[in-house]
This record gives sequence, structure tokens and C-alpha cells, in this order.
Amino acid sequence: MGKKIVHLVGAGPGDIELMTLKALRVVKEADVIIYDRLANPKILDEAKKSCEFIDVGKTDGKHPVPQDEINEILYQASQKYDNIVRLKGGDPFVFGRGGEEALYLNERDVGFSIIPGVTSAISVPAYAGIPVTQRGVVSSFRVITGHEAKGKEVSFIDWNSFNTDETLVFLMGLHNIGKIARNLIKAGKSKEYPVAVISQGTTINQKVVVGTLEDIQAKVKDFPTPALIVVGKVVELRETLRWFD
Repeated sequence: MGKKIVHLVGAGPGDIELMTLKALRVVKEADVIIYDRLANPKILDEAKKSCEFIDVGKTDGKHPVPQDEINEILYQASQKYDNIVRLKGGDPFVFGRGGEEALYLNERDVGFSIIPGVTSAISVPAYAGIPVTQRGVVSSFRVITGHEAKGKEVSFIDWNSFNTDETLVFLMGLHNIGKIARNLIKAGKSKEYPVAVISQGTTINQKVVVGTLEDIQAKVKDFPTPALIVVGKVVELRETLRWFD
């Protein structure tokens, strides 16, 4: 490992107060911050005045800075700055491609640290009044990508394994929600199985729509992103536990 350290930092799900103390500390010490679209922009206000900012954010279906270029930007930053922060929405290792960036740095003898963030997979449902586990209802949950790489001939998602009542949380799946619902019905779930879609969770712009596998696609037409999908009986608890609305 080299002397320089690139901090791969999870910014949390959106609410700036859900950012960890350690993440806040390294942001305040940073000489450069390479940040994503999903990180709350107000976090950048916590950096020192001399800090440089590099926007490598991705929008829906648009990657102005491809991942391989982001990797190289991190490496080049390590050669120029003393305190480097790679700021990511949520958690770096939960579909955040932090593993790819860490491997790239390691291959080039650059040190790195991982500063976990509060993942949207549990925090966003919580802000919608949906516990991902509940005694007497469900004892496990699974987090699944809702957006596999385009052009892949083979899916890594084993849809037939979703025939239990565990809570399913799909990240980045809004544009594929029809396909997700159809695959779950095909795997054996009832068309009336409860689903919630939460847009811009933990922020003042949070929106929640509740439906079933059969009708959820129609209900979330033109719904704003980023959005998270929760499939499971725990969705029915929202009516009682909703608090942030």
C-alpha cells in the first residue's frame, strides 16, 4: 500500500443528518472530493474553502464519466492530493461500485479506506414506515439490484428463489419495475402481493406509492428517481407506522 489514502465514503441515503461522524470528519479534511449525484450536495458545504470538487455523477441511463475513467480520476487524485474523498450515495459496497474502485487503487499501490454509509436499503423503507423485518411477519430480507448491466445475456438474479415471504428490496429498479413484478409473479407470488415504491427517500421530497405486483407499474408511471422498491407483507405495516410523511 502507498502512503496516500483514498477514502471511499458512504454519504447515506439523502438526509444529511444520517451521515456518519467519520464520514463528516474526512469530508472536512479533504483536499479533493470526487462525488456522485446521489450524495446530498449540502455535504459539500462542509468541506474547507480550498477543497476541489470533481463531479462524476450518473443520471438515469447516462454516464458522462464512465466507471473506468472514474477509477483513473481517483488514481490521479492520489498522486496530486494528500486527502482524497470519493463520496458516494448510500454505502460504497452496496451496489456502489466501491469494490471496483478499491481494487483499481490496490493494483496501483494506492491505499484506501472504506467508510460505510447508512444504506438506502433499510433507511428509506424505515422513513416510509416499512420495517424490512418484523417479528411474526418476516424474519429476513434481501437486497437486489433492479438494474443489471445492459447487454448481459445471463442474469445473476435467481428469480425462482424469491418464492418465500422474505422482504425483497430492489435498488435502482424503477425503470424495470414491470419486469420485476412479472418475474416475481412467474416465480409464484400472488398478483395481489404488496409492493411499495419510495422516491427520494429520507428527503423532504419523499414520495411513497403502495400497490400490488399487478398494478404497481401503472401507479408509478412518471415517478421521480431515485426510487426504491419494497416487496413483502411488511408493506402493509406502513399504514400504521408511517411517521415521516
